[in-house]
Amino acid sequence: MDQNENPTPPAENASGATGEGGKPGVGEKGDGGKPSVDDLLAAARGEVVRPEPKPARESPARERTAVPPSASRASSGTVADAPPTGDAPRKEVPAATPAAARAVPASGASKTTSTPTQALNKGVSRAVAAKPPAGPLVESAPDPPVNKLRRRIVWGSVFSFLAIDFLMFLRFFLPRTLFEPPSVFRVGFPGDYAIGVDTKWQQQRRIWVVKNSERLFVIFARCTHLGCTPDWKASENKFKCPCHGSGYDSEGINFEGPAPRPMDRAYVSLDAEGQVVVDTSRLFQKPKGETGHFDDQGAFIRV
Repeated sequence: MDQNENPTPPAENASGATGEGGKPGVGEKGDGGKPSVDDLLAAARGEVVRPEPKPARESPARERTAVPPSASRASSGTVADAPPTGDAPRKEVPAATPAAARAVPASGASKTTSTPTQALNKGVSRAVAAKPPAGPLVESAPDPPVNKLRRRIVWGSVFSFLAIDFLMFLRFFLPRTLFEPPSVFRVGFPGDYAIGVDTKWQQQRRIWVVKNSERLFVIFARCTHLGCTPDWKASENKFKCPCHGSGYDSEGINFEGPAPRPMDRAYVSLDAEGQVVVDTSRLFQKPKGETGHFDDQGAFIRV
């Protein structure tokens, strides 16, 4: 504040003297306890002016000493830390507060993320320094045995399917052969058979061994109509086809039913031991109205 704008009338001091030019001296108050211009300027700058104690016998007024703000704060019993750059002004903290409680992070962002050091934790109570308790632990219940059994069944089905597919893949590379009995085989000696029809090789080799007074021959058991296997009817002395009723006599000559010709005869021969060797891959036929081959060599054995 300028002195010219707010002039103060001169007043006598306590000793009755006035300052130079009729104004009170620096640091002196005028009559009536009004502050001087210098006091007002000091108050505007934030300075505190304290009057020094006067001796009892001293009459002249002494000049007041200007006290800086730092000294004023130290003497007032409170401590106000200067706010760091970027932070809001802080409240005053009592001087008796420990240093750990007055510790402030360097910036506003660090106030929420910084962790007190070990030295600072010494001045903080356990309730403040302790971590918040963790939430309740949730333990999941084990799966029931029914779910485990279902998983085993599902995985077992998957692995079984994959195993079957792998076996089918391997089978693709193996040769596709038909395992049939050999077409050439021995049926024993001619003396082992009596006159008539022998059916002991019907199931195994699909043949009948027929022997009469002059010849031994082998009939291939297949109907010439549609390929069914006829049955020997000993009581009727004939072969009867169960499919369509074709009938053949004891030598395989057709005489009833839809069969177009007699049944075929297999190739027969004697080996070095005298046993009868049969070859079903070589057959002799007797078509109707044509020359037959029942009398050809190999179609029978003379006995």
